[in-house]
Amino acid sequence: MHILKMDFDQLLEEYRKLWNNRKLSGNEDAELLLKETIARELKDENSHPRVRKPLYEKFFLAIKRISASNLSDIDKKALIELHIEQLESLK
Repeated sequence: MHILKMDFDQLLEEYRKLWNNRKLSGNEDAELLLKETIARELKDENSHPRVRKPLYEKFFLAIKRISASNLSDIDKKALIELHIEQLESLK
């Protein structure tokens, strides 16, 4: 899948709006931080191992959350594309 040229700093800020209580900090560049965060989200690493959901369920919930958000359609599309990219790399 080809992802349009993205402003990852801006996209990271938009992603933060979806997850108010999640800390996303680090010295990495925004693209790497955003991709790693999405991968952790899909693997449900923020949950206790006994309550983790399957990969595809987490993907569905993430896409549903993005779609229902107040983000711009362009940002929604970019975040969904990033989730698809990360899902494909995790399969």
